Amino acid sequence: MTDSLDDVVVRLRAAGCVFAEDEAALLLGEGLDDAALERALVRRCLGEPLEVVLGWASFAGVRVVVAPGVFVPRSRTALVVDVAVESVAGRADPAVLDLCCGTGAVAAAVLARRPDAQVHAADLDPAAVACARRNLPPDRVHEGDLFAALPDALRGHFDVIAANAPYVPTAAIATMPPEARVHEPAVALDGGADGLDLHRRIARGASPWLVPGGVLLVETSREQAASTVALLADAGFATSVRRDDDVDGTVVVGRR
Repeated sequence: MTDSLDDVVVRLRAAGCVFAEDEAALLLGEGLDDAALERALVRRCLGEPLEVVLGWASFAGVRVVVAPGVFVPRSRTALVVDVAVESVAGRADPAVLDLCCGTGAVAAAVLARRPDAQVHAADLDPAAVACARRNLPPDRVHEGDLFAALPDALRGHFDVIAANAPYVPTAAIATMPPEARVHEPAVALDGGADGLDLHRRIARGASPWLVPGGVLLVETSREQAASTVALLADAGFATSVRRDDDVDGTVVVGRR
C-alpha cells in the first residue's frame, strides 16, 4: 500500500520526476483509493504526463480536461491568452478562434476572463476535438484542417485568431522529453522541416476570417520568432512580438 506523501515522493523522484513533491501532493489530493493511486503512480512513473494521469491541467487560471493522446497545454501558452484578452479590451461580445486548439485551453481561458466572448475552436485531430468539447460549448468546436474546419458563415467574424500550431522541427522531436514524444500525437508537435509549415498556412489563410483590424496571434519560439514575423508580414499583417521570460512564452502578433 502506497499512501503516504513521503512514499509517493520517493517513487516519483526515482522515476525522474523533477517536481516530485508537487506531483505527489496533486496525486494524493485526488482522494484516490489505494488501488487507483497505485495505478496512477505506475502510469506516471512510466512517463505519462501528470496532467493525463490526473485527467486535468491547470492553465491560465482555469482547470481544463485533458485526455490521453491529446496535447497537454503548456504554461508558456498563457501569454497567448493574455494578448488575446488585451486585444479585445473595450470590444463588446468579441469573437475569438482557438486554432489548433488541442484541449481548447486557450478558448476556455479567454472565456473565463471574458464571459461575453463568442469563442470557437478547431483542430484536425478527432481526439483533440472530443476533448475540447468537454471544455467548451460542444457546438463551438469544429473538426478539420485549419480554416477548412469552420462554417463559411464565420468568414470575417473573428476579432482574434489565436494559434498554438505545431512548431517543433521534425528532426528535433527525437530530442523532446518522453512525456511529449511518446505520449502526445506527432500531429500536435511536428511543424515540418523548419517547424514553420503550419505558420505559413495560417499566415496565408487567416485574413478572410478576421474583421478589419482583427488580430492573428501565433505562438512560436524565441529562435523562430523572426521567421514567423516574416511570414505574417509577407501575408500583409502589421507585426510585433510579445515575450514573457517568466513562462518562456513568445507570441507573434499580426494586425490585419
